[in-house]
Amino acid sequence: MIAAPAAASKGDDWLHTDGSRILDKNGKEVWLTGLNWFGYNTGTNTFDGLWNSELVPTVKAIADRGFNLIRVPMSAELLLQWKKGEYPKANYNNAYNADLNSMNSQEIFDYFLKLCCENGIKVMPDIHSANTDASGHMANLWYTDKISAEDYYTALEYIADRYKNNDTIIAIDLKNEPHGKPNEGKNAAIWNGSKDGNNWKHVAETAAARVLAKNPNLLIMVEGTEIYSKKNGDYSSSDSADYWFNWWGGNLRGVKDYPVDLGKYQDKLVYSPHDYGPTVYEQPWFKGSYSFDSLMKDCWRDNWFFIKEKDIAPLLIGEWGGFMTEPNLTWMTYMRKLIKENNLNHTFWCLNANSGDTGGLLKDNFTDWDEEKYKFVKEVLWQESGKFVGLDHENKLGKNGITLSAAKGL
Repeated sequence: MIAAPAAASKGDDWLHTDGSRILDKNGKEVWLTGLNWFGYNTGTNTFDGLWNSELVPTVKAIADRGFNLIRVPMSAELLLQWKKGEYPKANYNNAYNADLNSMNSQEIFDYFLKLCCENGIKVMPDIHSANTDASGHMANLWYTDKISAEDYYTALEYIADRYKNNDTIIAIDLKNEPHGKPNEGKNAAIWNGSKDGNNWKHVAETAAARVLAKNPNLLIMVEGTEIYSKKNGDYSSSDSADYWFNWWGGNLRGVKDYPVDLGKYQDKLVYSPHDYGPTVYEQPWFKGSYSFDSLMKDCWRDNWFFIKEKDIAPLLIGEWGGFMTEPNLTWMTYMRKLIKENNLNHTFWCLNANSGDTGGLLKDNFTDWDEEKYKFVKEVLWQESGKFVGLDHENKLGKNGITLSAAKGL
């Protein structure tokens, strides 16, 4: 096995929570404002887009443009392969990225972490899928015929332990978008007080405990489900009328009745819903006309915003975004307003140009930025006096940013 990478800095950048706020070691409130960059989940075994772009300038551009966090979708299968000393081939342009040619897929990830540290960016791995597959996120649960529930836990433990001395990784998103519909029974993710194998609330607590046993400094992101029972946690009905629905990973209604309990590590918990516009799917709350207030009433408040309002825990919207055209732009403008007025933590979906239902911050050549979309998102990147604020106490965020030590805080 390749030796674990050395610590990237002094190790003083770990974060914790207090009510709905995320704080640094000195109690300064921070704002996580980042983006998603996928590929370690798809079979590319590195970041998508490196077939036409270079890793080093891309990371630098992310920092220079003010994103202080990168959510990195990964598969449990790939992490388990790395654990066994197996390194599936990383697919990228060898001529453009000659500096990567001596590295395997894991060493490229380690190199990426080094680049992020140097540029003042923090990283949040996300178990996006059990299997390595561009469509792997379509699977309802955290386990499949190929990857067992125990395999899933092992993958999380592995990445937590390997990077426990590297505070470039400040958080782990336990699982992307657990979901499933009432007629799918035990194959659907549920949320209640049981220890059922498909109870995401119980699994998230178990996974968090195993992660924090390896690295107690990490923030733990817990997403929601798709459905929540109107019958006090009883999921025996297959009638849709007995459930509330939301986006995959976006239903956190269960927090009211069955909050996640991390015991002595409760100050590491962050809830992380996903939310999208009508271009992705025309949810009931989009039909006809809708407004900021109607979205709050029909979707946001009851599904997850109450967690912020009641000061239960911080929120990080792990995915939001889409095309800069109608019918999506109106929704995206309202979501930006919600984020901005409440300093909601978020990671925009996404950097990648090859996200079919949203597009990306990069154009199809993976080198040029969509300046219109970037200008839109820039309004909800953490800034003070015209400078972007990073989450690193030592290294400033790119050429246009400052360190967390230099920031006043929210």
